[in-house]
Amino acid sequence: MSGKTTTVAGRSRAPEKSERYREFMADSENPHTHHAPDYVEIPATDLEASAQFYRDAFGWRLTAYGPGYYGYTCADGKEHGGISQVGEVKPGGALVVLFSRDLEASLQDVVNAGGTISHPIFDFPGGRRFHFMDPSGLELAVWGLP
Repeated sequence: MSGKTTTVAGRSRAPEKSERYREFMADSENPHTHHAPDYVEIPATDLEASAQFYRDAFGWRLTAYGPGYYGYTCADGKEHGGISQVGEVKPGGALVVLFSRDLEASLQDVVNAGGTISHPIFDFPGGRRFHFMDPSGLELAVWGLP
């Protein structure tokens, strides 16, 4: 990204936002998708219990980044987010939906790891999914193809 300042009528100006975006998005080395969710932080009232739950239920690898925070890496080898220590988890935020190639097996993994199923598997246009509560009471969902 060049980020070059240009001079117009004797005044210098920074590149327009759209110019910077185009340069950044044209970079083939950029691993991020423009305007797409990039990193999801999961709040946890009991950091260690939540970390163990996500390890057991989904096989996430966790990296401790200091007190009160783990980054999580999924099967693709990329870090997709973190788990952060909070005092309280409040319901009603954005719903994080994970993908599964075997929805029934994922549901059983969630139960075996100590999660609570809040909505059993149901059909929706384009697939099927279930919702669950993690150890801190955060609701997430898992979906799969029909």
